[in-house]
Amino acid sequence: MMAQLITPLIICGGAGTRLWPASREGRPKQFVSLFGETSTFQETIRRVSDPAFFARPIVITNADYRFLVAEQLDEIGVEADVLLEPVRRDSGPAIAAGATYARSRSDDPIMLALAADHVILDDDSFRNACRSAREAAERGRIVMFGIRPNRAATEYGYIMPGSNGEAGVLDVERFVEKPDSPTAELYVEGGYFWNSGNLLFRASILLDEYAAFEPETVRSIAEAVSSAGSEFGFIALTDAPFRRARAVSVDYGLLEHTARAAVLPVCYPWSDVGSWESVWDLSEKDEAGNATRGRAILVDCKGSFVTTEKALVALFGVEDLAVVATEDALLVARRDHTADMKKLVQALKNVAPNITRDHVRVHRPWGSYQALDEGSRYLVKRIVVKPGGQLSLQKHMHRAEHWVVVRGTAEVTIGDCRRFVYENESTYIPIGMVHRLANRGKIPLELIEVQTGSYLGEDDIVRLEDVYHRT
Repeated sequence: MMAQLITPLIICGGAGTRLWPASREGRPKQFVSLFGETSTFQETIRRVSDPAFFARPIVITNADYRFLVAEQLDEIGVEADVLLEPVRRDSGPAIAAGATYARSRSDDPIMLALAADHVILDDDSFRNACRSAREAAERGRIVMFGIRPNRAATEYGYIMPGSNGEAGVLDVERFVEKPDSPTAELYVEGGYFWNSGNLLFRASILLDEYAAFEPETVRSIAEAVSSAGSEFGFIALTDAPFRRARAVSVDYGLLEHTARAAVLPVCYPWSDVGSWESVWDLSEKDEAGNATRGRAILVDCKGSFVTTEKALVALFGVEDLAVVATEDALLVARRDHTADMKKLVQALKNVAPNITRDHVRVHRPWGSYQALDEGSRYLVKRIVVKPGGQLSLQKHMHRAEHWVVVRGTAEVTIGDCRRFVYENESTYIPIGMVHRLANRGKIPLELIEVQTGSYLGEDDIVRLEDVYHRT
């Protein structure tokens, strides 16, 4: 008899800034290419894309990231059902929503919940672990994947394994989420495992167990899923009932309480990539322990990490530094201090909040824009519109715009007039004039926009009509 396919559930809604300045609220680390050409979200999806073993994946993400998810799925040629959270409620409600939706799609599937921002360096060993854990999940266990600790970390849950078990899957005597440092040291000495954040379970078992401890949350999630709408192929969970769910991680909300927990110790290389030191640890290094990405020169340096988008970075005579250079920000820190980036990000929010929210290149469902120059009454942007993309029908109360097409063909609507603007041609939009920009061609449309006026903020956009439902 053929084994039931496992349904992957990718948790992809976090907005962590622990890897600032590369990771920001508008494009968090799961969508950033940290080690190669693809993001950790894309690598996670690829890891569970074998149709002989895995069913069509389910992705649950914040509504703000829906077009990032769609774009990155399209880049690797994978299709998925994408659930949209109207607000963030942490991993507990997210996993409950995924399990509830999966039961509407299939009778009672075995599910594999995965964080989108983790790195696993041995996909074959990971899939073998899933095979080993599946039988326990079929018997009604909620299986965690346990990692042998190499330090007394306080950012992970700790699993005390029992002696009973089958096929390598052990009972859980005790689970404690994020203990303090002295307690973590005792747990490491006592043979506890870290919880890697991946769970294998039968959908009905997880929901029944969760309902035993959080009944109102499970009822609210069920309502949010059953009344969900559809937007551009996304499944939009209903706002009001989803907001009633208690914001709590699955660790605190379920795993610390359930008697159905089990653990499978695994030995594949795993990381939650929680700091720049983690990125350095996973990167290829030279004989002095330095890791670089981009244009970097290191002389008489040891144990340092550099990643740069454009600027040439040169280090001389230093040790154990992390240097991260983006187009608009530069981080220099002791490598072993980067796990506590929240302090720095909070300080930045107080003086320059935009730099924690958006990159210089800001992504939109139709493409992207990037500020090139700015003065007291002008702003110059480079705008890229994807084939088939179009901006909202809009107007501005405080600025005029001048567009110069440098690549492709623009369909421009100004008032009641619609015309095509070709390469090396331009057009002007007066203050208060209703207008729209679209790309009907086969290649990306690129143009330079010059804004002039007394106020140039992004909130000076009055959307009258929008195919992406942002009005």
